[in-house]
Amino acid sequence: MRILFTTVALPGHFFPLVPLAWACRAAGHEVLVLSAEHFVPTVLGSGLPGTSSGPAERFADLVADDRPSEGLAEQRTAHGRVFGRMAARALPGTSVVLRAWRPDVVVSERAEFAGPIAAWSLGIPRVELHWGVAALPEYRRGAATELSCQLAARGLDVIPRPSAVLNPWPPSLRLPHAAGHRGIRPLAYNGEARVPDWVLRRRRRPRVCLTLGTVVPRTGRSQVTESVADIVAALADLDVELVVAVDDRIAAGWPPLPSSVHHVGRMPLSPVFAACDAVIHHGGQGTALTAIEAALPQLVLPVFDDQFDNGESIARAGAGVRLLPDEIAPEAIARRCAEILERPAYRRAARTLAAELAAEPTPTEVAEELAELVTEGAAEAA
Repeated sequence: MRILFTTVALPGHFFPLVPLAWACRAAGHEVLVLSAEHFVPTVLGSGLPGTSSGPAERFADLVADDRPSEGLAEQRTAHGRVFGRMAARALPGTSVVLRAWRPDVVVSERAEFAGPIAAWSLGIPRVELHWGVAALPEYRRGAATELSCQLAARGLDVIPRPSAVLNPWPPSLRLPHAAGHRGIRPLAYNGEARVPDWVLRRRRRPRVCLTLGTVVPRTGRSQVTESVADIVAALADLDVELVVAVDDRIAAGWPPLPSSVHHVGRMPLSPVFAACDAVIHHGGQGTALTAIEAALPQLVLPVFDDQFDNGESIARAGAGVRLLPDEIAPEAIARRCAEILERPAYRRAARTLAAELAAEPTPTEVAEELAELVTEGAAEAA
């Protein structure tokens, strides 16, 4: 079977697809990854074959502000329109690749919309990887607005739905809209990042990792990014070993860090989290699920879109705390960090979620069932 994976040009969107793509290759399927021209080197770095849908704008260049005055729904719709514009640019090249390569299945992450439209036009079944807890209907509406001409030319007024949806979140954290989703265990892929030596040594104090992902530090303004140096200084007053996992180019603009803080640049989060006692982060899908896999209590500081729902679900399960933007202050963050380290209930809840996640089907199992998933999903949609 030929399987085409499509993704927008963002690591946080592509990386969750990588373990499934590897598993599909190991199962004997032909695999190809399609994304924007400037992102193809990242795809190739994963060891997967990739090709270009054509030149495209970068997401960070299209998003000007992470704190819109009109609210979260408007922010999500605006981001959906950004993904719609990216899809409109990619659709011609995507259609060419689908016609030439003729995949049996298209697997797309949920913010990539050119693949779904091209697959529908050619009658090719599609499977969607559903990152994040939120339903995000605003993404589809915003994208459909930008793609209205392309949809109308194909007799559509909405973006086509997938035949099946894969969901990597623990079932107990999923919302009602995900009732029909198929589970998949989210094995972490970390890209090209070296495991630091200290991960392999015993720690003498509790270790806390602070990370903001790959998108938040580069897009617009947020309470978190604008006060991160003060947040680090407040955390440095705790009796912990603080590890700051932020890209060197971002940290270069910060004032000098306290001597008790280790800024170690970009790191592979899976082995790093396994050597930590808590994590503070922005609520992104990959970071949150990697922390769940490591059974870590989490302090979530959401900035946009699904991050709010991701953080809320973790807090509701008792495995962490979510602070909203108007609650974010360095002293409050340090206080809540100390709380999740001191109270065993957070760790117990995190272990429960980790066990639930470990029971989900692995990418290898999903790869073996992919043809069946597509067949069943198509029958349900008929």
